[in-house]
Amino acid sequence: MQVREVRVDGRLMSVELVDGDEPIEMACRFLRYLSDRNFSPNTWRAYGYDLRFLFMFLRDEDLSWQELTAPVALDFLGYMRRQHSRRSAQRLRLGVVVGGEDGGRLLSPSTVHRVLAGVSSFYDWAIAVGAYAHESPLLKCEDLALARVPERRQPFTGGASRQRPMRRAVTVKRPMRLPRPLEESVVDGLLASMSNLRDLAVVLLMLDGGLRPGEVLSLQLEDISYGRRRVIVRKRDDHPRGARAKSRSERVVDLHNPRTLQAVSRYVMNERPAEATSPFVFLVGGKHRNRYKPLSYDAVVRMFARRLAVLGKRTPDTTPHALRHTHATAMWEGGMRELTLQKRLGHASPESTRAYTRVSDAVVLEEYSRALDALN
Repeated sequence: MQVREVRVDGRLMSVELVDGDEPIEMACRFLRYLSDRNFSPNTWRAYGYDLRFLFMFLRDEDLSWQELTAPVALDFLGYMRRQHSRRSAQRLRLGVVVGGEDGGRLLSPSTVHRVLAGVSSFYDWAIAVGAYAHESPLLKCEDLALARVPERRQPFTGGASRQRPMRRAVTVKRPMRLPRPLEESVVDGLLASMSNLRDLAVVLLMLDGGLRPGEVLSLQLEDISYGRRRVIVRKRDDHPRGARAKSRSERVVDLHNPRTLQAVSRYVMNERPAEATSPFVFLVGGKHRNRYKPLSYDAVVRMFARRLAVLGKRTPDTTPHALRHTHATAMWEGGMRELTLQKRLGHASPESTRAYTRVSDAVVLEEYSRALDALN
């Protein structure tokens, strides 16, 4: 059983879940539904791999997808907790792994949680289209404990709202990780190691602007305003290599640190192929066969990992996204308010921004220092 991807000129056009050569009809219908809803191609692919685990479990248990009930879903959770990761030990994405009995690497709790969420969405869709006549096997219930958490995001009408926090009955506990900003020495070494203007501009846009890698790669020449010292992050789906801005909302990101737009300008004027017709800012250069094509996300990941490896600082946590964490943490520590930081980063929920407030809480540090002085 495998996930089959259809690509045209490197761009992901469709995803299918197949058993041998035969497509699994309901899974493929669900993946087409995600495409029709204009979800990111990376989202289709992620759901495809989530459903692969489900249908492998059903095949092993000799069950159809319609025979998955709530008790069987508990067995599916146990099945997922015994699955091994096929990723190598030195991964380029964030994640926690647990050793298996045979020395292998079990799927992380975060991966299991994501798969369960994907399967839950699949059954919610199947109920909506009338293909599944029962309640979802991954039942949801009201989370009374979460309702008492004071920092939880509250509805606009507060206690008068009928909205109640919900959780799935079949779930797994996950570690709540803090963002991992890069140390100053690592940032300095990374910037000093840049051998071309393109890579320097890409890194600085993430480091000084807090842009996501997909947002940097999706920038077009018209999005950069040198005079006003800002870039506009737009929602686009036309990147030939599949890079996309995560947020559905466009936003303006001011860049008043002069080195950032200076690096972009120097790249555009001196290094970017002058004969290129692509509107995207960052292109493949040199004598590569893909010369003039927009830069891919994988190329940025490889560049970042290669340069950190030279510095001896490469770890699974140090991905390009860590530059965004570094920017957000610095802005919070510098006094930027939570609401304005949320707007700058393009977070849909304040909960995403609040993670950075836990990295360095000035009030906690101040009171700790005061208590320490009192003891001494």
